[in-house]
Amino acid sequence: MGEPLKQEVFVDVKNASTHRPFGMRDKIGYLMGDFGNDFFFFLVSSYLMVFYTDIFHINAATVGALFMFARLWDAFADVTWGRFVDVRPASKHGKFKPWIFRMSFPLVITGVLMFVTIPGMSDGFYLAWAFVTYIVWGTLYSTVNIPYGSMASVITDKPEERTSLSTWRTAGSMLASLIINAGAPLIVMVDNKLDANRMFMAACIFGVLSICCYMACYKMSTERISAPAQAKDNSNFKATLKGLMKNKPLLWLLVSALLLMTNVMFIGAVNIYLFKDYFESTAALSVYGVVQSVAAFAVMPLIAPLVKKFGKKEISAFGLALAAIAYYALFFMKDLSGMTFVAVAAVGLFGTAFFNTVVWAFVTDVIDYHELLTGLREDGTVYSIYSFSRKVGQALAGGLGGFAISAVGYNAAKTVQTSDTLNGIHTLGTLIPAIVYTLILLVMLFLYPLNKKRTEEMSAELAAKRHKS
Repeated sequence: MGEPLKQEVFVDVKNASTHRPFGMRDKIGYLMGDFGNDFFFFLVSSYLMVFYTDIFHINAATVGALFMFARLWDAFADVTWGRFVDVRPASKHGKFKPWIFRMSFPLVITGVLMFVTIPGMSDGFYLAWAFVTYIVWGTLYSTVNIPYGSMASVITDKPEERTSLSTWRTAGSMLASLIINAGAPLIVMVDNKLDANRMFMAACIFGVLSICCYMACYKMSTERISAPAQAKDNSNFKATLKGLMKNKPLLWLLVSALLLMTNVMFIGAVNIYLFKDYFESTAALSVYGVVQSVAAFAVMPLIAPLVKKFGKKEISAFGLALAAIAYYALFFMKDLSGMTFVAVAAVGLFGTAFFNTVVWAFVTDVIDYHELLTGLREDGTVYSIYSFSRKVGQALAGGLGGFAISAVGYNAAKTVQTSDTLNGIHTLGTLIPAIVYTLILLVMLFLYPLNKKRTEEMSAELAAKRHKS
């Protein structure tokens, strides 16, 4: 691994003894954080594009350009905010969770404003409105999500408990997904078309629920592992950069995260067009959302024993292989009904859930690897770099989704799309995801180095180093 750099900062685990033991309260509290996050994340990823094309009458390619620009902006905002949080001293309530309390209210308010329609306004006004509100919302999302994600590594230092937090976080995400994907189509769609007033009502409802979840996360989570704020000096920053560039697990996780988010967001953007235009069934879209959540919940009790026996990397690769096979099958089966499509897609959703459930535990692993390389504990910085990659993936998906829908000839003014457009939408929703899942699988199998054995060795090395300190 090499010798740590001179400015060593080790996690102070002694303070952990002054707090109550890690338990169910922490798990539920951490679940609530992503529950709140994903009410709006899934609402935006599933409906904002079609809201812009069908309600604001913005060209799909323009929407794609907006999404790409905003997410790239957010990616840099993530890194800036992560560094800012790392160099700030911890308060009596902790280092990370106070930011959830401070920033969640402006975040939710801006999220609701994205879905506001003002009668009599021009298309140009709505384009400007979309541009401002979406970018502000994305920036504020970073101020909540970066501290939330970083918090896992200071709630506990035990690998098995971190895996548990990752599982519960995924449960929160999937609960939000279930509510949004199953319930939202029934609220916001009328005769297979998006209704502006209903969309605003849904945004208000989910906004209130988000605030409640954020407050529960703040109240129920406990930060046990403390480290002093990092010094704002050039040598420390150089050490950080050097460590990040040498952190191969982080670099390949970033590639995987970028590809995964691109794929997930792209599928979400295309699916609403696939079900409302190709299958002419928003009911099937609702069922798809239910199946997606059921698949995630079915995987969760399997994660802990499978990770213990095989390792995170190993079960993730298995899940990605399932997902790729399912979407290749869907591409070649073009005459399926909407419900049959959902049944086959369930296999892919089940496979994807394996990777999605443990991915946050991967992040804590690469944070630990960074500490071994540099002697610096920089949870916020490393997590923000990971989030940066996810935001770039979102940017690519937003841009590619809009451009792709436009390229296959989608016209919001038409009641029925042409056969070429419909076939194009089907290809976008099946073959493209299959190819991307294959690429992620290859990265995890052959390039990501932290298998089960190496992760266990790393945990032991860190424990020994912290004990000496």
